[in-house]
Amino acid sequence: MATASAQGRAAKATRPRTFREARAMASSNAELGWWVFMRISGLLLVPLAFGHLWANNMAFNAGEIDFAYVAGRLSQPTVKIYDTFLLLFAMLHGVNGLRYSIEDYVKRPGRRFAWKMVLFTVAGIIFVAGVMTLWAFSFEEMGDAVRALGTQ
Repeated sequence: MATASAQGRAAKATRPRTFREARAMASSNAELGWWVFMRISGLLLVPLAFGHLWANNMAFNAGEIDFAYVAGRLSQPTVKIYDTFLLLFAMLHGVNGLRYSIEDYVKRPGRRFAWKMVLFTVAGIIFVAGVMTLWAFSFEEMGDAVRALGTQ
C-alpha cells in the first residue's frame, strides 16, 4: 500500500490529457491557454520542421549548399515568413516546456522566479537575434562583402 506522500507526489505529477481535465486542473485561464498552445504548436511544428528539412536537404543536394544558395533562399519573403513561424513556434514551445520543468522541480518561489527570468531573457535575446538575422540583413550585400574579404 502506497503512503500518503507517495500518492500526493503521483497526483501532482499527473498531467491532463483532455481539454476538460486541463480546465479542471488549470490555476488560471492563462495556464489553460498555454496547455492548448502546447498541443497546437506541437502539431504545427511537425510539418514546419519536416518542410524545412525537405526544402533544405532533399529538394536540393545538401552537399552543394553554399552562401549563394542560403542568400538566395533567405532573400525570398515566403522563406522568411516560413522560417519566422518555425522559429516562433519552436521557441515558444521549448520555453514553455522548460517553464513547466522549472515549475515542477524548483521548489523555492524566489529561485523559481529567478530561473524563469533567466529563461525568458535568454529566449527573448535568441528570438530577437533570430528574427533580426532573417529580416534585417540583405544577404546579397553580405555575400558581396564576404567575397570581397576573400579577395584581399
